[in-house]
Amino acid sequence: MLEIRWHGHSCFEISNQCTLVTDPHDGKSIGIPTPLVKADIVLVSHDHFDHNSTKTVSYNKTIVITEKRKRTIHDITLRGMQTYHDTCCGEKRGKNNIYIFSIDNMTFAHFGDLGHMLDDKQIQSLGLVDIVMIPVGGTYTLDGEAAWELLKKIQPRIIIPMHYKIEGLSLPLAPVDDFLSCIDTDDEIVKVGNQIDIEPEDLPDQPEIWVFTL
Repeated sequence: MLEIRWHGHSCFEISNQCTLVTDPHDGKSIGIPTPLVKADIVLVSHDHFDHNSTKTVSYNKTIVITEKRKRTIHDITLRGMQTYHDTCCGEKRGKNNIYIFSIDNMTFAHFGDLGHMLDDKQIQSLGLVDIVMIPVGGTYTLDGEAAWELLKKIQPRIIIPMHYKIEGLSLPLAPVDDFLSCIDTDDEIVKVGNQIDIEPEDLPDQPEIWVFTL
């Protein structure tokens, strides 16, 4: 059984015997609760303060990943794909790593602060993914409309929007409803609360959009 928990913004805790955390923040710097978790593996998509607070979630054996080299750690296979935080090849906000990782026979893709559409070659390199965590709040990343256009090309089984406006957040992002209003198919929207457990056999036959809350 795999547990997925959202700590707000782009920070997720994915755990079984091993705990993986994505893009940790310290909470107070962006106006939301501090993540209360210690990670065995931390993935950092880019070096901005609201995504790189590794000390918040680390202990003495934590492994921090900041680059795209393929590797296997604690039975988790992972690799990165270099993208950009803007639409001008990083000139404004720098580079961004998408991380693709497999746990318990499920493949995830965490898009970090992706700021542009992926081209066909990048989508092919991404491969088949079951669960996608994608920014939808605009301003610094894809907005809801662009995120939805990209997701239609990737076709994951579960879509998890992230990096959007929530209560207390001090960043000027759009709310998740702006993304949900772009959906033009029968994909099911599921409100999952703060955390959910999943096994491979639980993956839906038809795509679902999971909306987390703090």
